[in-house]
Amino acid sequence: MSDDDLVELEVLGVRRQAPLDQVVVLLLDIEGRRLLPIVVGLTEGTAIAAAQSGAVPPRPMTHDLLAATLDAAGVGLVRSEVVALVDGVFHAALVLDNGSRVDARASDAIAVAVRTGSPVLCAPAVLEESGLPVEERGEEEEVEEFRAFLDTVSPDDFVSGEEGGPPGPS
Repeated sequence: MSDDDLVELEVLGVRRQAPLDQVVVLLLDIEGRRLLPIVVGLTEGTAIAAAQSGAVPPRPMTHDLLAATLDAAGVGLVRSEVVALVDGVFHAALVLDNGSRVDARASDAIAVAVRTGSPVLCAPAVLEESGLPVEERGEEEEVEEFRAFLDTVSPDDFVSGEEGGPPGPS
């Protein structure tokens, strides 16, 4: 598969989804306006979220260790690719600047990409099978939502004690 065939994704973040209490990484295909949700383990989700927030653990976690090892070996991560969906499991690869491809779980590939500032790309077939269209809200929908809010709110909802200060006792 050539680079031109792949679709670049933005890592939006990690969310916990009820009622099954699943951890989901949300990836966005900006061009096609599709969302790719990938269920991951709690550890991997935490690792991705920590890297996105810039949190630095006192000792390297596994993904930090891999990124540091690549750096120490003088090998860079060109990109992470989500290449297939097989029996409900996302498959990925780390593409290194020496031409090597390393098979990886999608969650690990994303975690390493976030740490190294490398792009995450996806096979179009995976997006076609699992991508969800992103609904774009028009101005009319936003106005309707605001009107519905105004219909349910009262002036008492905005009472805050002294002007400019925190709410006072009633």
